[in-house]
Amino acid sequence: MPYWYYDKKDLQNTPSFRDGIPTETENRYRKEGARFIIDTGSKMDLGYNTVATGVVYFHRFYMFQSFRTFPRYITACCCLFLAGKVEETPKKCKDIIKVAKSLLTEEKFSSFGEDPKEEVMTLERILLQTIKFDLQVEHPYGYLLKYAKCLKGDKAKLPKMVQMAWTFVNDSLCTTLCLQWEPEVIAVALLFLAGKLSKFEVADWNGRSAKHTAWWDMFVEDITMELLEDICHQVLDLYSPQTQPSGSDSPPVASSTKLPKNDKSSVTPPTSASPVIVPAKPAVTPLKNGAELKPELAKMDMRFTYPGYPGLPPYPAVYTAPPPVLPAHPPPPLVYAEPPPAPPGARFPPVNVPPPNFFPPLGKRPPPPRAPLPPRPYYPPP
Repeated sequence: MPYWYYDKKDLQNTPSFRDGIPTETENRYRKEGARFIIDTGSKMDLGYNTVATGVVYFHRFYMFQSFRTFPRYITACCCLFLAGKVEETPKKCKDIIKVAKSLLTEEKFSSFGEDPKEEVMTLERILLQTIKFDLQVEHPYGYLLKYAKCLKGDKAKLPKMVQMAWTFVNDSLCTTLCLQWEPEVIAVALLFLAGKLSKFEVADWNGRSAKHTAWWDMFVEDITMELLEDICHQVLDLYSPQTQPSGSDSPPVASSTKLPKNDKSSVTPPTSASPVIVPAKPAVTPLKNGAELKPELAKMDMRFTYPGYPGLPPYPAVYTAPPPVLPAHPPPPLVYAEPPPAPPGARFPPVNVPPPNFFPPLGKRPPPPRAPLPPRPYYPPP
């Protein structure tokens, strides 16, 4: 299986960078694609494992392909479609495209072409070949809960610290941490960050020995404070105000001067969150020119019902056809005439065929005789 962890210098020499896309723009494309997968997955009630797997596929794909060749939103739909099948929570391709159309603007959705389903299904084969059919992905969520159960401290602050660390893991999907470090290292670093922000002091931990100078030495060996701080800063950079220029969509889509719908320029670290849950937004559809907003009309789900046809009368409740006319007298009985005589020189003699029900019904036949069974030998007990 391929090794999916890279140095920072390798992350700055990607196919997109060699294709003329600056590193800052590529990072923004990765962030928008990951956020789009999270929003789409949460709107379709997919689990956090499925969403995280789709985001990891997305980041790995663009280590071998360029944003100029493959637009990020089509790739994001394809990654989520494949992740649903891998994590045994499959969704139909048309349903993913339907949700994507509701989340994207008309200009961004135009990158899907005339047949969006065919675009996603075709890209799925390219995605599988690009990630070398390595479909099983580990995430920090399981390690996060496993490590937190071993920590001892203020029991009132421990749930708050775990919830904050879980939120940091969700947000770390918008970075390239999954391409830099193993999930165990990410879980330790974000637990460390959540403990600092929630002021949770680790008094002791289960399985402590003399060679452990810190609680994370029991889970990951040879991890330094510089490494923990580097991972924490990459996550905290997501919440700092950033003045990014309004870039264009993934080539060859035309440029757009509007900010992406899911881009959040300034966010404060939340204190509690559920796995990959995005707060619901009011249903508002922006006009094409952006002059005013109009409320979105309620949509009716017609998947299992059929609309009526106007102008046609309703079907009658009962069948009102007239009864059939029966004859006044029963028909005469059938008469079987004698067969004509055989011509001279015929090979077979004439045969008189009896009418139906000529022979009397057969009575109940006796059962066939059965030979008596031989006596069974007797074996006395020992």
